[in-house]
Amino acid sequence: MEDIEDLLVGSGGGVPPGFRLPITAVGLNPKKNKNKNKPNPNGNSNKLSQIQDPLAPLSPKIPGTQTIYIKTFGCSHNQSDSEYMAGQLSAFGYPLSDNPEEADLWLINTCTVKSPSQSAMDTLIAKGKGAKKPLVVAGCVPQGSRDIKELEGVSIVGVQQIDRVVEIVEETLKGHEVRLLSRKTLPALDLPKVRKNKFVEILPINVGCLGACTYCKTKHARGHLGSYTVDGLVGRVKSVIADGVKEIWLSSEDTGAYGRDIGANLPILLNAIVAELPSDASTMLRIGMTNPPFILEHLKEIAEVLRHPCVYSFLHVPVQSGSDAVLTAMNREYTVSEFKTVVDILTELVPGMQIATDIICGFPGETDEDFTQTLSLIKLYKFPQVHISQFYPRPGTPAARMKKVPSTVVKRRSRDLTSVFEAFTPYVGMEGRVERIWITEVATDGIHLVGHTKGYVQVLVAAPESMLGTSAIVKITSVGRWSVFGEVIETIPHINDTVSGNERPKQEKKFPGLNHYETSACSTKSENCCCGPESCGGQSEKCAVTKNDVQLEDRNSRNLIGWLLRKRKNHVEKHVEKPVENEIGLGSQKKQEQTQGSLREWGVVDRALLGGMLVSFLTIVTLLLHLGFRILSSN
Repeated sequence: MEDIEDLLVGSGGGVPPGFRLPITAVGLNPKKNKNKNKPNPNGNSNKLSQIQDPLAPLSPKIPGTQTIYIKTFGCSHNQSDSEYMAGQLSAFGYPLSDNPEEADLWLINTCTVKSPSQSAMDTLIAKGKGAKKPLVVAGCVPQGSRDIKELEGVSIVGVQQIDRVVEIVEETLKGHEVRLLSRKTLPALDLPKVRKNKFVEILPINVGCLGACTYCKTKHARGHLGSYTVDGLVGRVKSVIADGVKEIWLSSEDTGAYGRDIGANLPILLNAIVAELPSDASTMLRIGMTNPPFILEHLKEIAEVLRHPCVYSFLHVPVQSGSDAVLTAMNREYTVSEFKTVVDILTELVPGMQIATDIICGFPGETDEDFTQTLSLIKLYKFPQVHISQFYPRPGTPAARMKKVPSTVVKRRSRDLTSVFEAFTPYVGMEGRVERIWITEVATDGIHLVGHTKGYVQVLVAAPESMLGTSAIVKITSVGRWSVFGEVIETIPHINDTVSGNERPKQEKKFPGLNHYETSACSTKSENCCCGPESCGGQSEKCAVTKNDVQLEDRNSRNLIGWLLRKRKNHVEKHVEKPVENEIGLGSQKKQEQTQGSLREWGVVDRALLGGMLVSFLTIVTLLLHLGFRILSSN
C-alpha cells in the first residue's frame, strides 16, 4: 500500500499540536469492497469512497470510551513517544490499561534494531489478530519497513506522526486501516504526556543521526538529524520541573550530534538546561547515549557540565568493537584510540565518572584477533556496565550483505565476553561510604526503593514509598554484583516541595534491610537503539561523597545542639530497630511494648550529656546571680 497523506488541502495549517482534526482529514483505507472497480452512478471514481461519509452509522461505542493497551519495545526515545501518545489518548478520554485482554485496541510501539525485538513484535501482532483486536503499530519498524507482511491489515503511525494518534485510533476502532508515514516537522514537545514513571521525564532533544553505520536500520526509520531548538527544550525543562519531575533524561539516537543542523551544539544546550535546574539539586539531569565522533571536540565543556551538582556523572558511550578493522567495516567514524581519549579525559576531569559502553560480537569479518582486542579493551577499563549483543543482520543494511561469522562462533564470543565482564567487582570498597542518592522507583523485588548516586550507581534501600521523588543521605551497608544496598540516614528537604506546600513526610521508621537479597531494578538485557541502548544504570568502583554531601556535613557540624539531638535520635533508633529485626515474627503489641521499653532506657552517654547540660545551666545561673549582687552592692 502507498503512503496515505492528508486528503484535505490545508488541513495541517493553523492546527495546534495534538488537536483532533475532523475525520475527513485522515487518510483512510476502508475494508476492501468487491465492487471497488465499478463506476458509481454519478460517474465518479470510487477512490473518493476513502473519505468517511459523515452520515455513516456510528461505532457501537462512543469514541473516547474504549480502553487502549500500549506495548513499547526499544530505547528510551521509543518510551518517550509512547508516553506522548498515551498522554494524547488519555486527554481525549481513552482509558489506558496494562491488561491486553481487557483492552479494545492495542497500540504497539516497535524497535527495529535487533531481530529479537522485531520477532517479539511479530508474535504480539499475530496474537492481537487472533484475538480480533484492532491494531495500531507505531515506531521504527513500520517507518523503516512498511511493506513487510506482518503489517498487512493494521493501522500505522510514523515516528513523526505521533501527534495524530488520536485520529488513527478513532478510525481504526471504526474498522478502517490508516497509514500516516510522511515525514514532516518534529512533533511538539508540549503535547500531553502520561509518564511511565511520574518522577522521570524522557526528553527527546533530536531525532535521527549524522552517522551511516553499516549495520544500523534505525536511520532508515528516524532519518537524518533533526534537532529541537534550545529555547524549546529549555521551556520543556521548566515545565516538567514545575510538574514535580526529579530526573530528566536527555534522549536521542545520538545525543552528541545535537544541534549541528541548527547551528548549535551539545554544550550550548547542556549549559542552558543546567541553568534552569533547582539550586538544591532536587531535579537531576542525565545525558543520553553519545557516540565518540561528536563529543571529541567538546570533551572539556562536557566534563564541566558532568561535574555540576545537578548532573549525574555518567555517560553511555558505545564502542562496539576494540578492533579498528571492525570499526572501519562498521563505518563508525572513529578509532579505538579516539574512544580511549574520550574515556580517559572524562575520567580524569570528572570525579567519580562512570562510563557504560556497548559491544557487538561477531560482526561480519571479525577475526579471533579482532575479538581478542575487544576483550583487552574491556579488561583494561573494567566498565561497570557493558551491553553485549550478538550481531543481527538487518534487512536493507550493507552489513546484511557481508560474509557472516558462523553462529556458533558468535555465540561463543558472546559467552566469553560476558564471563569476563561478570568477573568484575565494581563495588568493592563502597561499603561504609556515605552518599547522597536520588530515589525515583520501586525495585523489581517490590521491597526496596531504587536510588542513584551522583555517579549513577544503583542503590537499593528498604524504605516506604513515600520517599519516592526525594533525595537522601545513605550509608552503604553491603554490595552486590549489580547494585549496592544502603541505609537511609536522613532525607534532604527540597526547596520546591516546601514552597509549594507539598513537603514530604520525614521517614519515621527504619525498615529492616534484606542485604542478602541481590536484585536490580534494571534488566541486564537491553534493547539497543541505533548505535547503542539507552543505559538503565551505571555502576562504579570509585564513588566519592559529592560536593553537596560535604557541604551538608560541614553545615550540620556547626550546630552543636542539632548534633546532640541527632546523636540521641540515632541512639534511640538503634535500640528500636533491633527488636524489630530480631523478633520479626512477634505480634504488633509485643513489638510496641519493646519499643516503648527501649525509649525509657538511658545509657551512660545520655546521663553524661544530661549532667553536663545541668552543670552548665547551674553555672550560668550562679554567674548571673553573682553579677546581680555585685551590681546591687555597688549601688
